[in-house]
Amino acid sequence: MPNLLLSLIAFAAYGVLAGYFWRAQARGEGDVLSRGAVGHIVLAPLALHGYLLVQDIFANGGFNLGVLNAISLIFWLTLLVYWLARFFYPIGGLQALVLPSAAAVVLLPELFPSAHQLANTGLLAFKAHITAAMLAYSLFTIAMLHAVLISQVEKRLHHATLPRILQSLPPLLTMESLLFRMIGIGFVLLTLTLASGVVFSEEIFGKAWQFNHKVLFGFVSWGVFAVLLWGHHVYGWRGRIAVRWTVSGFAFLLLAYLGSKFVLEMLLHR
Repeated sequence: MPNLLLSLIAFAAYGVLAGYFWRAQARGEGDVLSRGAVGHIVLAPLALHGYLLVQDIFANGGFNLGVLNAISLIFWLTLLVYWLARFFYPIGGLQALVLPSAAAVVLLPELFPSAHQLANTGLLAFKAHITAAMLAYSLFTIAMLHAVLISQVEKRLHHATLPRILQSLPPLLTMESLLFRMIGIGFVLLTLTLASGVVFSEEIFGKAWQFNHKVLFGFVSWGVFAVLLWGHHVYGWRGRIAVRWTVSGFAFLLLAYLGSKFVLEMLLHR
């Protein structure tokens, strides 16, 4: 019950901030406000959300990374990365797009608790594997969001009907620059995740490495992002081509981890 109350407080705080930033973004003031004192207020619900994650994931001395805890952790990391990136890019107002999702997912682990304890959690290889995986998912979540926004801006520009909320976004070149930076870092982390899963499978999972659908989708996603980065570097791919490849790579990544966990935990109850 105490955790449920705290999650409701975090939900309300995220919701209020989302509404405030959304109105500011519509007026073209989102980035200015996020760089000021108001931007630091996000740290309050973010810290509370982090505390809840620690309580849920490390409950009873174990390591519970069920699908809802994983989704909550990914959005927490996504919002944290956005908050940090605003010091280097004019993207602070984009937090308005992430805050509503963070508000929704902070409640899920408390409303639908699940026990999915993992073994071998004290090993360094396991910690490195999980850290790389969660950071990769967070960065690719941001990349996916940016790809969708870039697509919408380009589409509306051709029709000369750009809504005010999109007018206040950073320039397309800035958005694309950040998109490929996120994809590049995420690709390195995804490479480490897949490599550690193959090389240290015995230590991390307690069994020999097996080629299954999860591994297949993981490597397909890795291949998609590898081709995208190669095409951008060699042929200057950007715009719609970059958006299509980003969306495809993210979809395979979802199928690799969250998709399989959802089927096992929510549908098969395993």
